[in-house]
Amino acid sequence: MPLPKFDFIAPETLNEVYELLEKYGEKARLKAGGTDLLIKMNNRVVTPELLIGLKQIKSLDYIKYDEVEGLRIGATTTLSKISSDPLIKDKYPSISYAASVTATTHVRNSASVVGNLCNAAPSADNAPALLALDAKAELSSKKGSRVVRLEDFFKGPGLTCMERKEVFTELKVPVPKPNSMTIYKKISPRSKVDIAIVNVGVMVQLDGDSFKDMNIFLGAVAPIPVRAKEAEKVAKGAKVSEDIIYKIGKAASDGASPITDVRSSKEYRKLMVEILTRRAIFEAVSLIQMKR
Repeated sequence: MPLPKFDFIAPETLNEVYELLEKYGEKARLKAGGTDLLIKMNNRVVTPELLIGLKQIKSLDYIKYDEVEGLRIGATTTLSKISSDPLIKDKYPSISYAASVTATTHVRNSASVVGNLCNAAPSADNAPALLALDAKAELSSKKGSRVVRLEDFFKGPGLTCMERKEVFTELKVPVPKPNSMTIYKKISPRSKVDIAIVNVGVMVQLDGDSFKDMNIFLGAVAPIPVRAKEAEKVAKGAKVSEDIIYKIGKAASDGASPITDVRSSKEYRKLMVEILTRRAIFEAVSLIQMKR
């Protein structure tokens, strides 16, 4: 089936984008890599009259880092760039890894991490680790900019808190906490090629031989990526042991409410939440201890 008819404009500045969004409103859609959007258009899920390409805006393609603001990633930065960037590999290995296991090489060469987040799929590969790291989204428009926590960004499958005239211009990730490590785990039938059946992002912070803090986010088990709050409570302040890690994994599973669909049963998803959560914690603890 051919794509529906549409116009395409590739402005060179954000101000031009803002003007087009003001003019066309609901009739326009933003396009970075387009790897999710074009599929939706082909399936007639969305039928915009205008696509606004962002790739010509050079100021949106960047990776920056400093010890105060942390990591900043521009809206059109591709998953390939993120997965191979030496700084991200060193300071944010979970972000690098999540980008590297998203879809195929051809898709990663076009798709952006911001586009992946804006698609708001419950199974999005890049969401759990970023959520565990307390990442934020900078949303800009003609009226100015606002920053929202990624935890507040997702509102449902394909739905976000973005207003129609806003552009997700920058992804912001704080400096990692001391004595911490964030791990991303996923399971899918054909590794990178398929959508995750379950994915997990876990940030572990140690204080000596105890868990000082832990963030656990689960994907593909609810309409949006969800936080395993009860599991985090089990972890906080507890002494590191195999027994407590198994309890944390079980609490994460107990708190998940997945569905059965064509890709997996709800029972299997709950089991994988438990297994992936504890694997992520074991790995994080090991890496933190190795750095000491």
